[in-house]
Parts: sequence; C-alpha cells; structure tokens
Amino acid sequence: MQIALVRRAAPAFVAALVAASAGAATPPSAAASSASATHGYDQPPRNILDVLHAPAPPVAYLSPTRQAMLLVAWQEFPPMSRVATPYLKLAGTRIEIANHSKHDTPGGYGVTPCASSFELVAVPGGASTRVTLPAGACPARPYWSADGKRFAFANTARDAVELWIGDAATGALRKVPGVRLNPMLDGELQWMPDHRELLVKLVPDHLGAPPAAPLAAIGPSIQETGSGKGESSTYETRDTLKDKHDEDLFDYYAASQVAFVDAATLAVTRVGKPGNIENLDPAPDGQHLLVATIHKPYSYVTTAERFPREVEVWNIGKRSAVTSTTIASIPLTDRVPVAGVPTGPREFEWRATDPATLVWAEALDGGDWKTKVPQRDKVMLQKAPFTTPAVEIARTEQRFTGLGWTEKRDVALLQEYDENRHWRHTSLMDVDHPEVTPRVLWDLSSDEKYADPGSPVYRVQPDGQFLIRMKGDAIYLSGNGASPDGDRPFLDRLDLATRKSERLFRSDADSLERFMAFTGPGDERFLTWHQSAATPPNAFLRTLAAAPAASASAGEAAFRSERVAVTHIADPTPAVRAIKKRLVTYKRADGVDLSFTLYTPPGYVEGTRVPTILYAYPLDFADASKAGQVSGSQATFTRLHQYQLLLLAGYAIIDRASFPVIGDPKKAYDDYLPQLVADAKAAVDEAVRLGVADPDRIGVTGHSHGALMTANLLAHSDLFRAGVATSGSYNKTLTPFGFQNERRSVWESPDVYAKVSPFFSADKMKLPILIMHGEDDANPGTTPLQSQKLYEAIRGNGGTARLVMLPHEPHWYSAMESQEQQIYEMVRWFDLYVKNAGPRSARNGEAKSATPQGAPMAAASAAAK
Repeated sequence: MQIALVRRAAPAFVAALVAASAGAATPPSAAASSASATHGYDQPPRNILDVLHAPAPPVAYLSPTRQAMLLVAWQEFPPMSRVATPYLKLAGTRIEIANHSKHDTPGGYGVTPCASSFELVAVPGGASTRVTLPAGACPARPYWSADGKRFAFANTARDAVELWIGDAATGALRKVPGVRLNPMLDGELQWMPDHRELLVKLVPDHLGAPPAAPLAAIGPSIQETGSGKGESSTYETRDTLKDKHDEDLFDYYAASQVAFVDAATLAVTRVGKPGNIENLDPAPDGQHLLVATIHKPYSYVTTAERFPREVEVWNIGKRSAVTSTTIASIPLTDRVPVAGVPTGPREFEWRATDPATLVWAEALDGGDWKTKVPQRDKVMLQKAPFTTPAVEIARTEQRFTGLGWTEKRDVALLQEYDENRHWRHTSLMDVDHPEVTPRVLWDLSSDEKYADPGSPVYRVQPDGQFLIRMKGDAIYLSGNGASPDGDRPFLDRLDLATRKSERLFRSDADSLERFMAFTGPGDERFLTWHQSAATPPNAFLRTLAAAPAASASAGEAAFRSERVAVTHIADPTPAVRAIKKRLVTYKRADGVDLSFTLYTPPGYVEGTRVPTILYAYPLDFADASKAGQVSGSQATFTRLHQYQLLLLAGYAIIDRASFPVIGDPKKAYDDYLPQLVADAKAAVDEAVRLGVADPDRIGVTGHSHGALMTANLLAHSDLFRAGVATSGSYNKTLTPFGFQNERRSVWESPDVYAKVSPFFSADKMKLPILIMHGEDDANPGTTPLQSQKLYEAIRGNGGTARLVMLPHEPHWYSAMESQEQQIYEMVRWFDLYVKNAGPRSARNGEAKSATPQGAPMAAASAAAK
C-alpha cells in the first residue's frame, strides 16, 4: 500500500540547550517504502464514519425565569472550507479577515463553533417550537434577557458578525440592521440590567480598509531588554505580534465602538469614542459602565491581556453626554512570574448588591508565589461617584480568587487559593463591616473530590444580577458528587449559621442526573439534566416530597422526589449501545489508588482477550490520598470521540486511566518518569488480569500532555507495541519558562527538563510511533516544530515513526476531514503494529515494564508518601 505523508517544510530548529539537531533538515516519508507527497484525505471504514458523522445531542440554555429553554445543536466538526478560512494572528487572538469574526476558541485551541439549530422548549410542559435560523447561518450561543422574554445571538455571516434578537414566546427572529459586532477581544454582546437594551461592541463606522502590508520590509523587527528579571510563562507567547505592521493590524481589528441596541425598536445608540476596548461591564444601576481600553506600547513576547490599559467608569445616564473617571492606569505587564499575577489593580468586578461599587485585588507579594509573605493580596472597594479614594476591605493569606455575592447584603463568600499547596479557602465576610473577622466556611485541598462541598446555586435578580440563592440562613450547593463508585451529582441545602447540610437530591447510581435550576421561588421543584449509558441527555422536572423520608443512608437524599420528562431528545447513534463499559479500580505498586473506564467492543464475549488501547492524561497532585480519587461516571451517555472510535474496529479501550504525578507542586516533575511507568504498568496489569487485554497486543495514545506521556512510555517501558501521539510537546527546552504545572525555568532545573523530554531519548525509542499535529497549533507549549523534530530524531536514530501534519488545524482538530484522517491513521497504525502483531515471547503472557535508568520505583513510592 502506498503511504503518503501530509506535511509542510519544517522551520529552522533553534534551542539553546540542544547541542545538535538529529536527522535530516527535510524529513522524508514515514516508512522507507513510501514516497513523501501531499494527497487527499483518507477515511476510516463505513461503520466508523456513520458514528463520526452522527449529530451530537443538543445543549440546553435555560432562561433566567426558568419558563423556557433553548435546545442548541452544535456543528461538532465543520468542513475544512470553514477551518481554512484566512485569518490573522494578533497578540493571542485569531481574526478572520473577511468578516472581522473570531476564528479561535479561548486559548486558540479550536475553531469557533456554529450552532446548527435552535429549539424553544416550554417549561414545564415541554411544548417545543423550532426556531427558523437564517439561511447559511453560523449562530453563536444565545443570551437570554433577565426577564426571559427575549434572547440574542451573534451570527457570523460572509462579511460581518451580525446581531439577531429572538422572541421567547414565538421563536421569531429579527436581524438588527446596520450592526457589525466586533468579537476580537470578547464581550461583544450582553444584556443591560433593565433587559430592554443590549450592550454591544461594534466595528467602528467608516473604518476603511485594513493597513496594507509593505511590499518590502521597512526595517528589522527589534526587541531590547534591560536590567530586571523578564520571566513570563511559556503559555503567554501565543500568536504574538511580530512587527510594526502587526501592531497596525491589531489597532485596526481591535478598535470597537460602544453602543446600545433597543431590543424592541432595534434602534442603535453609539456612545463614547472608538478604542481598543477589551472589557465592558455595566453596573447594577445601569447608569455606570466599567470600560478597559488597551493602548500602546505593545509587547512582542506576550498576548494582549498583558498590554497597557486604562480602566475607567463611564457615566452613561445621559447617552449624549457620557463622562468618564479613571480608576486605574495599568502599565505593560510582560514580566509576570510563571503562575503568578501582575502587580497593581486586577480582577475588577461590580458588587452585585450595590448600585455602583467596584471591587478589585492587588498583590502584596509582587505577584510571585515563591515569595514568603503573611498576606498575598489586598481587596479594595470604591463607590460611585469614584471621587474618593478606594478603601481596603480585606487581606488574604493566599491568592484572592473572587467574592461570591449572596441575596443577603451582609453575607459574601471570600475565596482564596494557595498555589503552593493546591489548597482552597472560603470564608464568610460582611463587606460593609470589614473589621469583623471572616468566618471559615471551607478549607480543603483543591484536589479533593469526595469531600467537595459543591458550588453555590445562583438566582437571577430583576436587575439582571446573579446572586447566591438564600433561604433564611441557608444557601444551596450543587456538585459532581465524586465517590469511589463514580460521580453521583447532588443538591444540598447548607445552613451557614450551623454549618449543617441537608441533602435534597442525589443522582441514582445507574444514571447521571445533574441539578440545573429551581423553577420557582421555593425549593420543592427543580430541573435536572439526566442521562445514562443507554439514554441520551434530557431535561426532567423533579418535585420533592413535602417532608423528609423516615430514614436515609449516609450521603443519600433526605427527600424522595418524582420526575417528569420535559424534553425528548432521541439517540443519534443506536449502534453505539452495543458497547459496554465499567469502572475498574486498582492500585499502583506503591499503594496509590487508581481507576479507569474499561470499554469493550460491540459483540465482545467475556473472557476473550482482544487488542487494547490505553488512553490517559497525566495530572499533578500534591497529596497521594487525593490522587486516587475517582472522577467521572460510567453512567454518561456513551458517545465516541477520536481514539474511542477504535472500539468499532475491534479494540478494547482502557480509557482515562489515572496517571497521577505526586509530589511537592514546587518540584512537580522531579519523579515524573518513574511514576509515569508505574501508572501505566498498574493499568495494563489490571486490564490483563481481568481477561480483556491481550498482553501481546496493547497500544497507547494521548493528546497534548498525554502525547508527551505516550512518547515517554514508548521510550522507557516495554508495556506497549506501538503508540499514537497527537499535538504533543517532546523537547521541553523549547518551553523554557515552565510547562504544564512545572513552574521552574529550564535554567533552574535543566536536568528535569531533559529527563522529561523524549526528544533526548529518541535513540531508545524503537517501538513504532505515529505522530500527528495540527499545522496551526496556537498552544505555545505544543508548537508544530515539536512533532517535526521528534520525527527527525527518531528517524535519524533508526526508529519507526510516521508524521502526519494536518493543514489549518489548531490544537484541537476541528474539520471533519481531519477527524476522518485522524481515525483512519489510528486504525491503520494500530492494526499494523498492535492487532496484527505477533506474540512477544519475552512477556510470557504477563505485562511487565522497564523502569527508567537512575529512577527506581522507590523514588515514585517516596513521592507518593
């Protein structure tokens, strides 16, 4: 069979700590017998295509009044013609040239999705109305007005991002004429507190054509640094500006005009002058507007979120005569410590229980987690008309992460996070009386799943503000309900005075049912979102019994409840129901509890050994007791994505296997390799012990950080026959200012960076590896160069590898053609090197591993303890 390699020429390889680059400058084909050529896309077998092409179940967007919901179906994988739309890379954003739309999802990981349908559903009756969308539309998510009478959404058209408004009673849509939204810096569409107007960011009128690129370079691009530490995170270098022309393009596309749109008349009122407006946030009184505007000088080493900005409050009481007051002038902050925060004011928000009061935080430790100080942040407050200085209302021992405003003015939830311990702290505070010491509400590890109290339930107020719902002294909490048997979501009522909690609802063990919202002023009726392995997600209305049950087991609901279906979403892939899955728990060699979900292919006969693929994504933990806690649920409606489609090719899947890396967060990766191998060996041994996995036919795959795992396991163990690594990072010296949760720089810990990098072990990688990458990956930690150079290194050292570069794709592969190619490649690779591979006598029917030299299992055991 002719094997073609889809790729582009690799850019020059530059790495200060790499002595020499292995392999040829232009890699040839993946196999010696194949020619290197660009060719059309391949497709997997028809049974896989049918499942891949099936529509996804819709997502529910509930109105604030809980009287209706919009079921929105999303186009999961658009055609390549959409993904390949020309765009510009401007300081962490990707902007389509033709219509000023956003090309990327947050972080640049995917492509902005389009909704394929809207359906209005009445609550509780369930009567539905199909919303007729514009022909060829690409709608974004809908936003409900606080009174539930209307919804609005942005629609990406050929030459503009349009604004449409829908009627909740009829589903009728109206386009707002003459409006071109500017989503570049987000926040382009929101409702004002009176829910009669929309606050929008528009492309300025008479903007003209974008700045033309110079025919020839007008000079070099120059950067200069002086004294002072210039550290900033690896992940801040995403799609940065490169030269003066990029700066001009940024100014052109970032420029926005603030405007108000009357939802009834569609009249548009423009206010203020155009500017590079990043943030818009109306105060609860609807008379003040928080505005953050970006300005020069720009940086070529970080994204726009670090650019200088003016933070102002606009008084918009008189639209024809808007006045402004400067709250803060924030300079360029391109020297922020890894995992740190900028100095000066940050995280501005309105106090939701006041007409117009601002709250923000300021670092007391230079924004650096490594600094030892008694308090890390101070919290400031300033009231309208903003003519008197701000006052300090709190100091936090750890990093301030926000205030949760409740329906009682004297109760707010003050939240902190300790980066050094993976710890979170929540206390009850009276903001009007800051001299009163806050009372501790929660103090626990952020890695804790089983004892997680859940998240507060909010209620939309008449002025559009979201406040934590209260009944007397009680708040309501909704959580995942992680347990050793998997997630069982819950709804609790917590009395803040006594700290006693009452469980109102808990999902059954054989389904996954999550609380959505209360439907009225009381707590006796609420909506849930229910699914099981065999039944698709649907909304249900639950009604609690008037009195608690006579007895309830620990952790179970104290009240019985009855449910009635509200929606009736059908199963889009009935063939998938033949796939079975189960939760498997086991232990690592050092005693750490682990788990995975074991999927078996359609028609599987218990006790039969089949080829098996392991998928995992390593996570970091500060505490071994938290690392083994089970998360997720086997009761989720089974849908197949990417590697899971291998089930339809006859493979079993060891899915989402626990791969904890345990140790001090300040030294996250000192024992990475031995723990990685120990995690993999434990999972493989258990799947073999269960009689499902054939020890001679096991493969491994992972994406991003999981791709790094895959390459390292192939280099440092003999557990697998082959691997598939997608969009990974294999030479950590190319991400010198931290990676994943490693916060030390390469100069602080060069040995760790080298040991973690499979690029430096390419001479040991004799097992076949398929390497895939999106050619337009925006993640600075996983640039396409990483895959190109690993391929060259393996080839140069005589290993077996195949490199597939997917055109136009970001970190998450978006186009349907790319999805088809990915699963085609996986099936082909694993069939060749795993399913149809002969036995390995060295294994003798048992799974075993090779521990990395110089990193005995004792090191992993010590780290776990």
